[in-house]
Amino acid sequence: MKLIIASNNAHKVKEIKKILSGKFDEILSLREAGVNHETVEDGQTFMENALKKAREITEITGHAALADDSGICVDSLGGAPGIYSARYASSVCCNASDEANNALLLANLRDKEDWSAHYTSAIALVYPDGREVCAEGYMYGKIIDTPRGERGFGYDPIFVMDGEQRTVAEMSDEEKNAVSHRAKALEALLAKL
Repeated sequence: MKLIIASNNAHKVKEIKKILSGKFDEILSLREAGVNHETVEDGQTFMENALKKAREITEITGHAALADDSGICVDSLGGAPGIYSARYASSVCCNASDEANNALLLANLRDKEDWSAHYTSAIALVYPDGREVCAEGYMYGKIIDTPRGERGFGYDPIFVMDGEQRTVAEMSDEEKNAVSHRAKALEALLAKL
């Protein structure tokens, strides 16, 4: 079966392909499938956004589509940035790069005592016949005040998972893919298939 990953995020596509390797006949990114589409993520939850993306790509391509909506939720900020993780800094400037998002998060935490946080990943798999399979995964830890590491993306340089001393950006791809929120969500999804 051919699977289209409903994402234009190269880091996310690479991670999902590694984790799902061998589970589908062919796994394609939107670009590889020749699809030029950007879903408007206007859901109120990670899962609403994941389902919307997967449904749209299944409708466009006629193939099964898998979508992930994920982000980081900081306890003392009421769960922010949450579903706005990828575009967090765009609320104060036009630049929502990983560095700008991280800088804004650290600035917003400056006067907070509790820096605990968790990554959330909501995965939706939608088939052309209308079947939908969904799962979520989490990675708990804390934010640190100084970015470290060259791997990963997003908030990885400032996030240390529980039981670790290294940031996620200091872990190898293999280590991250074994314990990440996305890996846990994909594992839960595969268990349902």
